[in-house]
Amino acid sequence: MTLNLKNKYLNQNILNIYFLIIFSFIPISIIIGPAVSLSNILLIIVSFLFIFLDKNNLPLLKDKIILLLICLYFYLIFNSFVSINFEISAQRNIGFLRYIILFITINYFFLKQENHKNLMKYWMLIISVVLFDVIWEFYTGQNILGYEATNKKRIVSFFKDETIVAAFINGFIFILIGYLFVDYENKNKLQKILISFFIIIAIICILFSGERSNTLKFLIGLSIFFGINNKIKIKHKIFFVLTIVCILIFSFFKFTEIKHRYYNDLVLIFADKEKRNNYIYFQLYNSGIEVFKENPAFGVGNKNYRVKTCGMPSEIYICNSHPHQIYIEFLSEHGIIGTIILMGILFYLLFNNLKIILLSRNFLQIGCLSYLITVFIPMLPSGSFFSDFNATLFWINFSLFYASNPKTNIFRKFYNLN
Repeated sequence: MTLNLKNKYLNQNILNIYFLIIFSFIPISIIIGPAVSLSNILLIIVSFLFIFLDKNNLPLLKDKIILLLICLYFYLIFNSFVSINFEISAQRNIGFLRYIILFITINYFFLKQENHKNLMKYWMLIISVVLFDVIWEFYTGQNILGYEATNKKRIVSFFKDETIVAAFINGFIFILIGYLFVDYENKNKLQKILISFFIIIAIICILFSGERSNTLKFLIGLSIFFGINNKIKIKHKIFFVLTIVCILIFSFFKFTEIKHRYYNDLVLIFADKEKRNNYIYFQLYNSGIEVFKENPAFGVGNKNYRVKTCGMPSEIYICNSHPHQIYIEFLSEHGIIGTIILMGILFYLLFNNLKIILLSRNFLQIGCLSYLITVFIPMLPSGSFFSDFNATLFWINFSLFYASNPKTNIFRKFYNLN
């Protein structure tokens, strides 16, 4: 009996180490590219399914959260059949199943608090390297691997020719900030100073990236986190606000690229009616609205905005992969009915446990919530919600949002976590 217990304990430790390794690789896989990121997620969920199915946890499928996610999946399958190009839509919609399994996997992995503590340390290291790289590229013109942006007002970092580093940082920074505030009251003065320093460096790097929308999202998300955070004294919150203001003012006066990117370009656009009308994002928004008007009920189908606008040339359309705004994307590709289904399920899952979240003061969970709210800010430009890059960042945060709190973890009923 004792030998069996030892073997069981040893096997569990091996599994924990294995999952820690493949979970730790998530940020790096995203940086390398969609194919590697997808392969890593598939490895995670396939590995988990062997364990999950072996433990007879099938009653979990009756959980309300899982049922709603399954309903969301069935809607997406239906969306494929009403799309203007079934094959393109189905390819994305069928693949959405991986995020549901990833959600279950992360909830299972986070049953033990020590698992997420170790994972956060590895993610902290990776994101810290990216933050350093952003500063390096801002001052030298190239990242540490020699990549450089075509537009010198933007930063590519490890993403070669894509200006998405701020979106990537946003996807992990709120998780890490939430983790840093766990047991904050018991941290010593030096640890609190280092936490403040980390947040300030993150602010500087996202500002340096030149991604205006993601910079604003970060500042809004940080405001939400600090607003909910009762561990930070009012005077310290005021200090952070003044620090951010000082960083912005100093950057505008010190760095010409930042002044042009965040101030001059926008002022010129909004001051000049002709430039305002020709502003690419406004044109994309109008194009998306026109697509919605022609397909009001169910839209043109997931990932089919590009088919409609690029395959059918028209003066009212702007050929692009998506309309660059989440609500217009939903309306154009899913119509009013699909948008109500999507937003209804997603908003319910986000805010259904708000009372538990506020009372628990689980700061890792609050960090995830802060990020998730920024995804749905109206009017601001955004990447495609269902693209591999954005969807992976969203569902990692969404999964940790539930998994990190024993009171919301979907396995709580099976392991008496209440």
